[in-house]
Amino acid sequence: MDERAAARDLELLRAHVAGDRDAFTELFHRHRDRLWAVALRTLGDREEAADALQDALLSAHRAAARFRGDSAVTTWLHRIVVNACLDRIRRRQAHPTVPLPDGNRADDGTGGLEPAAPTVDHDTVLVVREALAALPLEQRAALVLVDVQGYPVAEVARILGVAEGTVKSRCARGRARLAVLLGHLRPATVATPSARPDPTAPITGVPGVTPGNHGPVEGVGSGSGRYRRDANQEDT
Repeated sequence: MDERAAARDLELLRAHVAGDRDAFTELFHRHRDRLWAVALRTLGDREEAADALQDALLSAHRAAARFRGDSAVTTWLHRIVVNACLDRIRRRQAHPTVPLPDGNRADDGTGGLEPAAPTVDHDTVLVVREALAALPLEQRAALVLVDVQGYPVAEVARILGVAEGTVKSRCARGRARLAVLLGHLRPATVATPSARPDPTAPITGVPGVTPGNHGPVEGVGSGSGRYRRDANQEDT
């Protein structure tokens, strides 16, 4: 992000703290697409991601006055979103639920009829999503930010609040796990002693969401939507 954009973010956050009711909404809209993409890829479920993003934005709305300015505003927002996602995953793991079978609906959140024979691409997406979900939380968060969303390691370190070496280590371990879990998706090759998956290579096969979601985020409205109403309630 360039200095002008970072300065505008800080200006909007300060205006929000000072009582401008529209400033936080504008700030959210400036970063909505990438925040949504991070939440969706971390959780792997549109409804969960929308709820996590809603929780994160309400937290940011409340905590804006405590922003110390020791990082960019966008880094601060991403950190809150990632933490909201990880908290939701931890709660889900502590209280697992078994979804009811429903063969009439697709699980992509669109509500359309499930095709009789899912395409290979659809199957691949589901397999990759399940593989990401099988990773430890810290590795998953690092991989989503670095490999899926394309953030620089230094920026991810600031988002996660850890050293750059820790981010690199988590990514390397996560890629090694994914190389095993997704090895069957690799094209068949002639077996040679050197034909082994490279655990340091970035993961592929995950459909990109950046630069943004196409259409509104469920549960996270615009200035006139559900989030705006909830946010304004904080001022009362």
